[in-house]
Amino acid sequence: VRDAPEAAGRYMDHLLLASPQPLAGVRVVVDCAHGAASGIAAQVYRDAGADVVAVHAEPDGLNINDRCGCMHLDPLRKAVLEHGATVGIAHDGDADRCLAVDADGEVVDGDQIMAILALAMAERGELAAKTLVTTVMSNLGLHLAMREHGVVVQTTPVGDRYVLEALTAGGFSLGGEQSGHVMLPRYATTGDGLLTALQLMARMVTAQCSLAELAGVVTRLPQVLINVSVADKTRVVTVPAVADAIATAEAELGETGRVLLRPSGTEQLVRVMVEAPTESAATTIAQRIATIVATAT
Repeated sequence: VRDAPEAAGRYMDHLLLASPQPLAGVRVVVDCAHGAASGIAAQVYRDAGADVVAVHAEPDGLNINDRCGCMHLDPLRKAVLEHGATVGIAHDGDADRCLAVDADGEVVDGDQIMAILALAMAERGELAAKTLVTTVMSNLGLHLAMREHGVVVQTTPVGDRYVLEALTAGGFSLGGEQSGHVMLPRYATTGDGLLTALQLMARMVTAQCSLAELAGVVTRLPQVLINVSVADKTRVVTVPAVADAIATAEAELGETGRVLLRPSGTEQLVRVMVEAPTESAATTIAQRIATIVATAT
C-alpha cells in the first residue's frame, strides 16, 4: 500500500478545470455524509468562489452515511434554512452521488439535476446528439420536459453501469439516475458528485436563476412503488392476467402516466411502479396491479 499525498490536489485541480465558472454569490451548505467528500468538498467549492458551510464532515470510520448525506436529506434541508444558503448539496459516502436542496428547503433530485445540466449543455452545443441517457426509473416528468425542449431521452435498465454502457456506445455526453448518479464522460468515467455539484452551481450563476427556478423545468409526477413477493419473478410478466392489468392501466393513463414492472435483481420480488397525475390515482392503480401480480404465480 502506497500513499499518494498529491492525489487530492490533482483531483481538485481537475474539478476546477472542468467547471471554470466562478461561483461568486453562491452560499452552499454541503453534507459530506462523513465520507469521501469530507476532506475536499468544502475546499474545492471555496476555491471555486462559493461561500461554504460544511456539515457531517467528520468521519470516524463508523459514522459514514449515518442519518446524513443523500440518504437522509432532512438535516441538510434544515441547515440550508438556518444558514440562509442559496443551495444545499448532499453527497453519499463514496461521493459519486449528488442531490440538492433549494433555498426554500425543497429537494432537487437526480432527474431535475439532469434536466438542468442537459438544457445547459444543449444551449452550449455540448449535448451530443441532443440526447440524455437515464434509467427506466426516471420520472415521466423528466421525459415530458426533455421532449418539450427537443432533447431525446434514451432509457436503460436500472444501474449506473448500464447508463455508462449506453453513453459509451452512443458517444453521448450526459447520463445518470434519479438517485443522483450523474455521468459526464467528457470529464469522468464514473459518477462524480463533486463534479455534478460544481456544474449545477455554475449553471445557477450563468443563468442568474435560483435552483428552484431551474428545477421547475421538471414537473414530477406522483410515483408509487410496491414490492410484491412472488414464487417466480421471471414468469410474472408473461401471465395473461398481469399483461391485461398493465394494458388496462396504460389505456387509463394514456400519456399522463406510465406503468413499469421490474423483477428484483436479488430477491423473489416484482416491483410495481406507477406514475399518474395524482398520488391517489397512482396508488389505486399500483395496488390493483400488485394484487394481480401477487396471485399470478
